[in-house]
Amino acid sequence: MANVRGCNLPDDLLYDVDNHIWYREVGDGTVKLGMTTVATAMAGQLVAFTPKKAGRSVEAGKSCATVESGKWVGPAKSAFGALVVAVNDDVAGRPSLANEDPYGAGWLVILKPEDWAAAKGALTTGTEVAPKYEAKMDADNFKGCA
Repeated sequence: MANVRGCNLPDDLLYDVDNHIWYREVGDGTVKLGMTTVATAMAGQLVAFTPKKAGRSVEAGKSCATVESGKWVGPAKSAFGALVVAVNDDVAGRPSLANEDPYGAGWLVILKPEDWAAAKGALTTGTEVAPKYEAKMDADNFKGCA
C-alpha cells in the first residue's frame, strides 16, 4: 500500500487523482466508487452525503454524489459515463463513515460504466499512484493526512 504524507492509498484500487476518487472493480461489470483518504482529510469530518438515486445516469466528469463537511461542499465526480446501480445508505445515514473507513464501509456508490475498458485506461493504478499524489499535494499545498 502506498503511503503519501500519511495518506494510505491501497494498491488494489484505481484512482482519479485530480478528483480524489478511488474505484474498485466489483466483478459483475460494476465499479465501486469512494473518496480517498486525501479527500476526507482535506474536507474534514463529513456531515452530509447526497447521492444520485439508483437508476440515474452520470456523465463523465460529472457528480454522482454531493458530499459536505463543516468547511467544504462538493461533488464526488465519476471519471466516466455510467449508470448508478447502488448507493451506500449507511454513509447517507452516517456520513462520517466515509472518514472512518474510506476504502471499506465508507464507499459512496456503485456504477455500471458505459465503457469500462476505456475508462480504466485513463485511471492510475494503486502501484503507480504515489508520485502523482505527491505532485497533486504539492500543487494543492496539502501537507498530508493527520
